[in-house]
Amino acid sequence: MARGRQESGEPYRRISVQEAHEMQQEGALVVDVRRPDEWVTGHVSGAMHIPVDDFLGEAEAKLPRDADLLFICAAGVRSGLAAEMAAALGFESEHLYNIEAGTPKWIEADLPTDYGD
Repeated sequence: MARGRQESGEPYRRISVQEAHEMQQEGALVVDVRRPDEWVTGHVSGAMHIPVDDFLGEAEAKLPRDADLLFICAAGVRSGLAAEMAAALGFESEHLYNIEAGTPKWIEADLPTDYGD
C-alpha cells in the first residue's frame, strides 16, 4: 500500500516524519540531502548523507534501485529536488518519497537521531 500523497506532476510521494519512521523500520533508506554543517547538528539514525549539491554525481553509485528512498532536508524543498533528480536518473517513482516536514520535525518528534559524523 502506498503511503503519503502525490501532488500533480511530482515524481514522488509526500510523507510525514511518522510515516518515514515506519517505512525506515520496514527497510526503506533515508537519504539526508542537507549540507555537511547541517548533517552534524543532528540527522536521522541510519540515514545516508548525500548533499543535494553532490546528488547527481553520487546517487547512481550509492543508492539502491530496489528500495524505497526517503529524502529529507530541513524543510522539504531540497529533498523534493533530490527526489526529482532521482526520478530523472531513472529511479522508479513508486520508490521515491519526500519527508515534508524535514529533520527539525523528526528531532522534535523524538525519533531516532544521531549527531556528528
